[in-house]
Amino acid sequence: MSYDVVVVGCGPVGALAANLLGLKGLDVLVLERELEHYPLPRAVHLDHEMMRLFQSAGVIDRVEADMIATDGHLHVGADHGVIRYMGTVGKPRPFGWANDYFFYQPELEAHLREGFAELANVTLKPGATVTGLEQDGDIVNVSYEEGGETRSVAARWVIACDGARSTVRKALDVALDDLDFEEPWLVVDAQVQGPVSFPPIAGVPEGADLQRLSVMMCDPARPATVVPGRRDHRRWEFMLLPGEDDQAMMEPARVAELVGAWMADVPHEIVRAATYRFHGLVAHQWQVGNVFLAGDAAHQTPPFFGQGMCHGLRDVANLAWKMDAVANAGASPAILASYQSERDPHVRAVIGAAVAAGRYICELDPALAAARDARIREEATRKAGETAHDLIPAIREGLVLAGTSGAGQRFVQPILADGSKLDDLTGDGWRLFVRDDTVAGTQDGVTRIVSTALADNDAITAWLDGHGVDAVLVRPDHYVFGSASGSAEDLLAARAIQLFSHRELAA
Repeated sequence: MSYDVVVVGCGPVGALAANLLGLKGLDVLVLERELEHYPLPRAVHLDHEMMRLFQSAGVIDRVEADMIATDGHLHVGADHGVIRYMGTVGKPRPFGWANDYFFYQPELEAHLREGFAELANVTLKPGATVTGLEQDGDIVNVSYEEGGETRSVAARWVIACDGARSTVRKALDVALDDLDFEEPWLVVDAQVQGPVSFPPIAGVPEGADLQRLSVMMCDPARPATVVPGRRDHRRWEFMLLPGEDDQAMMEPARVAELVGAWMADVPHEIVRAATYRFHGLVAHQWQVGNVFLAGDAAHQTPPFFGQGMCHGLRDVANLAWKMDAVANAGASPAILASYQSERDPHVRAVIGAAVAAGRYICELDPALAAARDARIREEATRKAGETAHDLIPAIREGLVLAGTSGAGQRFVQPILADGSKLDDLTGDGWRLFVRDDTVAGTQDGVTRIVSTALADNDAITAWLDGHGVDAVLVRPDHYVFGSASGSAEDLLAARAIQLFSHRELAA
């Protein structure tokens, strides 16, 4: 049997891919080597953009109840005073969701699987281990073992979401670019029945609640992170000091000692303790023929801003709308070559910020840590109001109309007067927002929305005013394609050229 897409791996990234592609009518096969999804927490954080993608995937009602919205990130220096605050308390939510959410990964994976289980055109094969790939023209033949038998299936495209040790990446002989960051940390998950006991911290901003923040203790005695979680789940991350042994640090007594210092008399149960090497790695090639790497198979990010899984979800959202355009709208297959050019610089920018933070967080020399605290505090005065949202850059090249105001940025999602969110009204396809009816421009496959007709909400008009334009064209993944003044006709023509102009050459 032949499929449009074979997705390798059914963690959160592969499962979101299956939902997005399945909703667009593509025939999807998901191959997952494990019989059941992993029962313990791994990723714990995502942001507003991921919640918006869950809207697009039709699973938001499944996942939202198991998320906890929190208030950002706090970095505490060697003197136990605040050195950097990226908080969101009292700030607007221009994208319709809080900036930071924490979750329990087994629950999220279950909800995402429930979503695509309702789609007849998506098939999940648990216990299926990929053993080989062979590309023949526009077809990828995927070999896999299932139940002791070797099978093969053909697909137009393959998306490898099979993790940091990706079998597909190795089969393609794709190398990783090492961004020169590797530090050993102990990660501990626990179920707790009360608040965490923080040491006195000087300079906590007014309104900031330590129980609702990801708190990074940049203490040269032992850097550590305390992470909020949904319901009774909490996470600690402790840096291993020089000479400490991984196995010894995972011993129950040692884990209990480290966590117990934060829990005082609060009852708690350790769920998991494991050591990791926090890496900064990016694949040299994200596409080989009709096979694409996504998530940890394509890149690995230090966890200091909680963007690792978010990167992977952005990856498959980027691929899904382009595959939909090729399969269902006659777009050129050449548009898929924009995948790496759009995502690679984006990922590297965020990894760069995480590595930079990691370098100062992991400082173990007390004198250098004191100098770091002074430097970070001075820098923070120039970045007043900074949030983790500011770490995410615009798309600079690819399917965007470079040189137009706002091109490549994430587009806003205001809450409308009836309490619904913008995407609930407009859908998630191509959308052209115009100031009023005098702005010309229509095109097949593009929904036209007049700003003044949006139920007493002026956020779109405010966006147009802020960018000095009369029209903005938004891609299906909610990034701005481009903007225009006076008329949108040239803007729409540019979209058609970028989507369809290479069709004959590709054929």
